[in-house]
Amino acid sequence: MDSQIILENEFIFAINDINPRAEKHLLIISRDHIEKIDSLSSSQISVVSEMVIAAKKLAHDLAITQSGYRLTINNGPDANMTVAHLHMHLLGGQQLGKEG
Repeated sequence: MDSQIILENEFIFAINDINPRAEKHLLIISRDHIEKIDSLSSSQISVVSEMVIAAKKLAHDLAITQSGYRLTINNGPDANMTVAHLHMHLLGGQQLGKEG
């Protein structure tokens, strides 16, 4: 897998995860540097909507809407956030284990 941009707009871009945890594992990343959810200002909150809209389109493109998929945003060290930049994981294409 490579990290070429799969989808993009003025707020976000999406790439394949270089260390996938599922058959389909993409990252949807904020273009603006926002460290984590707790760092979002009220003027930046729409970026989360853009991430969800992108995830919906990507799931459709990957043909995983019927079987299901998971969206995850890690927030801080206890959530295993390894990159301090707001991003969402889109995972699917196989049966996923329980989270939490």
